[in-house]
Amino acid sequence: MFHIGDIIIYSLYGLSRIDDICEKTVSNVTRKYYVLHPLNQSSLTISAPVDNDKVVMLKMMNPEEAEEVLQSFKQPGVSWIEDSRQRYGKYQEIINTGNRKEIAKIANTFMRKKRELHLNDKKLHEQDRKLFEPIQTILFNELAMSLDTSIEKIAEQVNNMIKE
Repeated sequence: MFHIGDIIIYSLYGLSRIDDICEKTVSNVTRKYYVLHPLNQSSLTISAPVDNDKVVMLKMMNPEEAEEVLQSFKQPGVSWIEDSRQRYGKYQEIINTGNRKEIAKIANTFMRKKRELHLNDKKLHEQDRKLFEPIQTILFNELAMSLDTSIEKIAEQVNNMIKE
């Protein structure tokens, strides 16, 4: 269980702060809820059941884990799956686990593919872009916060690693 003040990764909202833990009654069922604020959307408040196992809620990476994930961009990533439906399904399955090291491998693969396509005046498929952009944003935000740096510096470091 998380505590008030914890910074967590909440589903596709990314870095969020737990502002409160309270009981709420919805449809005559009383449960404990986290009251969250995504850090990049201060006006948004989210209530999420404490016992919800359908949504990914993760403790933020510590600096050692973040450095390991960052350094993983020096490696090739995961294998590119040519069939777009299979690719989407497989990559989404991995993303849903919440494993940052595996998510970084997928982001790495997308970044390398995007670079390759760009060099040939092509772009990522829309479906790939919709899968890739949120995980990249969330991952880079978490890395920046864990390593006490900026998102821009993380992006620059990763892009330099991918170009090598």
